[in-house]
Parts: sequence; C-alpha cells; structure tokens
Amino acid sequence: MSLSSIASSAAQSFDAGQAYGRAQQLSQTSSPASAGPADETESTDAVSSFSHVLDNAIRGAINTGKVAESQTAQALSGKGNMSDVVASVEEAKLTLQTVTTLRDRFVSAYQDVMRMSV
Repeated sequence: MSLSSIASSAAQSFDAGQAYGRAQQLSQTSSPASAGPADETESTDAVSSFSHVLDNAIRGAINTGKVAESQTAQALSGKGNMSDVVASVEEAKLTLQTVTTLRDRFVSAYQDVMRMSV
C-alpha cells in the first residue's frame, strides 16, 4: 500500500468522521422546544440540513471521480504514478457503487412509503 493511498484512506475516514459529527450536531440542535409553529420550522430545518448533508456527499462523490480522471490524464501524459491511478480509479469505482446502492435504497424506501395506506 502506497503512502498516497494511506493518506487518501485517512482523508476519507476523516471526512466521514466530520460528516457524522456534523449530523450529530444537527440532530442535537433540532430537538423539539415547544409545540406549535416552531415544529414546522424545526421540520424545515431538518429537511434542509438533510438536503445539505446529501448535497455535500454528492459533491464529494463527484470530486472523487474528477480526481480519478485527473490522475488518469497525468498517467497518460507520462507524468503520473500508475499505483496512484489504480488507487484513485478504484476509489471512484467504490464511490459510484456506494452512491448507486444508496439511490436504490432511497427509491425503495420511497416506494414503500407510497404503498402505505393512510
């Protein structure tokens, strides 16, 4: 395992840790304080914070793909390291698989909710 792949793995773990910590902070700050109109505001905050977290995750996935593309372009021009290219392409592949799995689960959950009777 090369130094750059170890650093990349550590950066991913750190990003995941930051995302988890941010989600914890958001869930703690959106605890119900009173009944009534404030509940609508908190619900909107929860939706917007979920949207923000999801947006950041998708931007990270896109960035991973772009890094893989740039590593590949550098290798094709003779300036890149082949092990870095393989590591970044594999990381992009795993990211795409994760995003696809999450998408499928979101669609399945949405379909389950739509099948529920009211």
